[in-house]
Amino acid sequence: MDLDSLIANYRSLRDLSAPAECAAVVKADAYGLGMAAVAPALARAGCKTFFVATLGEAEELRALLAGATIYVLAGLQQDTAPVYRQFDLRPVLNSADEIEEWAAFSKSARARLPAAIHIDSGMNRLGLSAAEVEAVAGAKNSWNAFELALVMSHLACSDEPEHAKNEVQKKAFDALRAKLPKAAASLANSAGILLGRAYHYDLVRPGIALYGGKASHAAANRFAAVVQLSGRVLQVRDVPPGETVGYGATRTLKRPSRVAILAVGYADGVFRALSVADNREGLQVHFGSHPAPLIGRVSMDLITVDVTDVPHELARRGAWVELIGTHVAAHEFAAHAGTIDYEVLTNLGTRAARRYTGG
Repeated sequence: MDLDSLIANYRSLRDLSAPAECAAVVKADAYGLGMAAVAPALARAGCKTFFVATLGEAEELRALLAGATIYVLAGLQQDTAPVYRQFDLRPVLNSADEIEEWAAFSKSARARLPAAIHIDSGMNRLGLSAAEVEAVAGAKNSWNAFELALVMSHLACSDEPEHAKNEVQKKAFDALRAKLPKAAASLANSAGILLGRAYHYDLVRPGIALYGGKASHAAANRFAAVVQLSGRVLQVRDVPPGETVGYGATRTLKRPSRVAILAVGYADGVFRALSVADNREGLQVHFGSHPAPLIGRVSMDLITVDVTDVPHELARRGAWVELIGTHVAAHEFAAHAGTIDYEVLTNLGTRAARRYTGG
């Protein structure tokens, strides 16, 4: 985990979105990289506002960062308002019921406690619908009871810059937030930042781009790689042609081969979908600059790779092998498994030792 690259990505996103504030999304243990190392590094780089998914994540983050502004995207679960106040956290209110409960709690606490409002601008996921916005817009008693610190929404198709949905959602967001009390506004995630200043408003919420992921389908990735994933060779064996490799005997060797067995599998985030049967080529791992194709099925703890063309001094017991890094980016690794880099990073197994550099 290269924290210098993480910080460089944050500064790049901050500069792209200025004068809007650049927050950071550190949910799911900072997308699998480790919130305990990532969040303080971002704070040292100047980040003051953070978003997490759950109340439990928010409590962990508060223990790391005493003075940060922390929003919880999952919103206000019933009877959790006292916990929000105890840890100085801000719920992202997703419904009229949540607004009513937060207002009632603020009144009982005799304090205008801050919160965000999430408007559903067309994704049909969490957030107030247009009808709910209309219903709560005139509820002055509720709005006077707490501090509306932020009005936000989420883009469904921002990774496709030409998608018509982006402008449709922006217009819906503008129309609906105008019905609510005036507050700072936020619409852009990582890809939304790349759509341009019209989408930045007062605060942006990058996630995947911070961690070196490919935020937009339209261009090459402009953010520095943060993660390198390596696996160790347990054994190298000679296998004659005609023999099969792995569960199901799905891969038959056509030549005398050297096969390396690596101590990494789907329990470590190397998806079973990366399995390679006959007449198919898939992911290549790297011994230095030398590629080696994955062959056979991915099992829970092991993968097998063909090292016939790799120098013996590199393909040996105890050697470290690059799965994600200089030669294969996380989004390319993901493409071989039919998924996205978000899932790759958040599924790095707990057995993997995390080593942090820089920061």
